[in-house]
Amino acid sequence: MSEIVERVNIIKVQELLEIINLKIPEYQRPYKWTIKNVNQLIDDILYFKNKNAYRLGTIVLHKDQIDNFNYLNIVDGQQRTTTLFLIFLAVMNHKFEDKDIEKLKSEKININSKLSYTSSISHFNIQQNYQEILRRVKNEFDMHIIDFLLEKCEIVIVQLTHISEAFQFFDSQNARGKDLVPHDLLKAFHLREMFDYSEEIKTYVVKTWENINQPELAKLFNDRLFRIRNWSKGNSAKYFTKNDVDLFKGLSINSKTKSLEPYAKLYQIANIFVDNYNNNSDRLVDFTLMSYPFQLDLPILNGRRFFEMITYYINKYDNKKFLTENKTIQLINDYSQKNRTGDKYIRMLFDCALIFYIDKFGQQDIEKIVEKLFIWAYSLRLIKQAVYLETIDNYVIRETQVFKIIRDANSSKDVVNMKVDNLVSQFSEDIKIDEKIKEKIIGYFNGK
Repeated sequence: MSEIVERVNIIKVQELLEIINLKIPEYQRPYKWTIKNVNQLIDDILYFKNKNAYRLGTIVLHKDQIDNFNYLNIVDGQQRTTTLFLIFLAVMNHKFEDKDIEKLKSEKININSKLSYTSSISHFNIQQNYQEILRRVKNEFDMHIIDFLLEKCEIVIVQLTHISEAFQFFDSQNARGKDLVPHDLLKAFHLREMFDYSEEIKTYVVKTWENINQPELAKLFNDRLFRIRNWSKGNSAKYFTKNDVDLFKGLSINSKTKSLEPYAKLYQIANIFVDNYNNNSDRLVDFTLMSYPFQLDLPILNGRRFFEMITYYINKYDNKKFLTENKTIQLINDYSQKNRTGDKYIRMLFDCALIFYIDKFGQQDIEKIVEKLFIWAYSLRLIKQAVYLETIDNYVIRETQVFKIIRDANSSKDVVNMKVDNLVSQFSEDIKIDEKIKEKIIGYFNGK
């Protein structure tokens, strides 16, 4: 073990609450968890309430002596820790008629002292979140859930010796490339959703995921999946961050204990049908396996299907073999200015729209679609000297909403017949644009 780590323990939440010398140091950032973050934590607790144990995460502490008293300062994990304190405070303030709750109320003063923040931001978020937590505790908690939270929810405690070592540890975990990127958080979430599967299947899934080229995987999420799913809803899609991972969480249909909403039944049926088809003994004769019918704008199935979906899109839309015979594709693959930053953004915009269309309608009217989407995307080059990520983001959600049109279309003709604004009149000779690109755009609007 590293020299800076004094001790690592796994403790129950009740043991965490009973640490009398736990302290949030002044150097910590404000408490910034939102109601959304709080509800996610509570949802997790409720979802796993029948499990033998549930690991909530890691808290990093370091010893600090003040006025001859040894404190344990929270270096990492203070947002989750504060929220757990708020949940317990709500439990104590609600009228649960149980002797164990009465016994624990002696910890109330200590809990309040541990929630000591000086920042007004922290005070506001604590007040807002506490009201939401209290509402959920009153309506959804019972003694079984409280017992699960206190006795079966666990925290990994990493205790360090000195403040400099604590920051060294914190930096190594968060600032030097070891912090989880968004798609790694999704990997952890969807693996957790595979609780009905064997360790052998989980190991295979992890191995397949790790064998994917990681920069390629990041590009798939950042430049394609994230933007297509957001733009199809008319939402901005500039940067894929940890705050956006919920976009790739969906339906949990593996658990037999969780009821499904009516709209989810369709996906449950498709999921079961695909598995039954592939496991049928006839496959030993015809060797024809069926893929789940993934669609970029439809709900994601949590767990195994998520990993299958990523592999599916990695393989399906490899740029090296993506419609290379099409003349328009060849033009944008080869024109002289293709490597300028702005042109790369426009190419990403074009690719996302085309992928979204093919994902829904396949190769129907593909020549017409490629040309129309090219004109729509690359017309930006006629009117913009510089193209930024914000430029294309605004273009998608404020101008011709191509992604919404594709999402709502019932046939390929709805997309073929969409109107693309003629921006030729706004073109200035001061704007530098490849002659072949300009000629094709102007020719389109002149009927050539």
